[in-house]
Amino acid sequence: MQKRITQWMRQPHLWVLMLVTALVASACAAPVAPAGGDTAPAPAAAGAATEPAADAPPAPAEGVFTYWGGLIFSDAANQMVVDRVTQWGQERGIETEVVMINENETVQRVSAAIEAGTMPSALDVGRGFMLLLTESDQLVPLDDLYDEIGESVGGWLPLADEATNPDRYGGHRYGIPYSLGGNVLFRRNDVLEPVGFPDAPQTWEELGEAARAGNNPPEVYGMGFALSNVGDGNLTTAMLQSWGGRIADDEGRNCTIDSPETRAFLEWITTAYNDGLFPPGATTWDGAGDNVAYQSGNAIFIANPGSVYLYLVDNDPELGDATRFSALPAGPAMRVSSADAKVRVIPVTSTFQEEAKDLLKYMAAEEYMEEYYSVAIYGPAAQGYVDAPIFTDSPVHAGLMDLAVNGTFGGFPDVDNAAFAEYNTQFLTPRMIQRIVVDGLSIDDSIAETQSACQTIYDAANQ
Repeated sequence: MQKRITQWMRQPHLWVLMLVTALVASACAAPVAPAGGDTAPAPAAAGAATEPAADAPPAPAEGVFTYWGGLIFSDAANQMVVDRVTQWGQERGIETEVVMINENETVQRVSAAIEAGTMPSALDVGRGFMLLLTESDQLVPLDDLYDEIGESVGGWLPLADEATNPDRYGGHRYGIPYSLGGNVLFRRNDVLEPVGFPDAPQTWEELGEAARAGNNPPEVYGMGFALSNVGDGNLTTAMLQSWGGRIADDEGRNCTIDSPETRAFLEWITTAYNDGLFPPGATTWDGAGDNVAYQSGNAIFIANPGSVYLYLVDNDPELGDATRFSALPAGPAMRVSSADAKVRVIPVTSTFQEEAKDLLKYMAAEEYMEEYYSVAIYGPAAQGYVDAPIFTDSPVHAGLMDLAVNGTFGGFPDVDNAAFAEYNTQFLTPRMIQRIVVDGLSIDDSIAETQSACQTIYDAANQ
């Protein structure tokens, strides 16, 4: 029933099995970070149900509308989701339950729920995972609802429209976008300016030079980028692409990891690691590791969608004042500043499909979404949201607005297909780096291993 989602789990290749083990460990790891991260779990909002175990999701109570919201490191944003669904249920006379799911655990939770027949009535997912779910016919088409909501919010922004383009999903739209987002670069100006780097780095190589100049372990490390098996670690895929490396060819069928551009990127990043520019543990961080490193003053540079800024405003205004923000830098080949969508979807197994459509309209209301953006870490998905005051009042949200309007979509320059989504779900780029800096493989051997694992994914997706 979940063939496309779990096909990679059943591959006999040892490398794939190792990655599955790492993914499960990452998904099930206990939270360790204070509020302020982007994908690691925050304390559950009042009124939300306790998260079920990833391998044993409970069956929804009969007659209860269950919503799985994406748990982010903003208690206020999490609470708004709980309150909005609860308010809708009270107005409609429907009993509701909201379960806030750590976004790093969504794949495992949903896969287990499909297997057990315990999918919720509606839920939040990332756009890439929506693609995988459509490949296995798990979602209700929402074409008419998409058009209706779009008209009510002044039209979808082009990137949101592209993210749900029916050409990508077999002819239908399956998700209602509620945010566009991605990473902006954070930097410690109080460290960098005294060592001669007052300006935003224009290239990754310039960033490396600045990081090296300010590096002063164990007090502060130059590069606070995750190299672990979490979503933040997939920034390394964008880095690789900016060097001119590609995951696959223009047809999206054959992996192209084994290339001179990949070698050049790996030489740069592994040299930085071996020279001590990364904090200890960067290869094993959970989803909040980079956040914690910056919030504790232990990192000069991080890439973050904005949650760290919200934390600094409330908890460390001095560090906030010392922080500067800019777009992700370019590599030798191009600038890759990936933006993507979060969407609301309805499973085909939902017994509340019409009610779920009504809820998605209710949650898309401009007044609610403007308030939500003010406490969340996202850019707007629709024209009717762009005038929210937060997008001019907050420097990070202004950057997220710019990203929503001008960012590169999804997997650019790679073909944004199900295989590319699975490549990132399995964290193959950060794993390739780990094999070199942790396991001691040569660059050539790690590339060869990753090329093989990558081709296995693409072969399965193209069957």
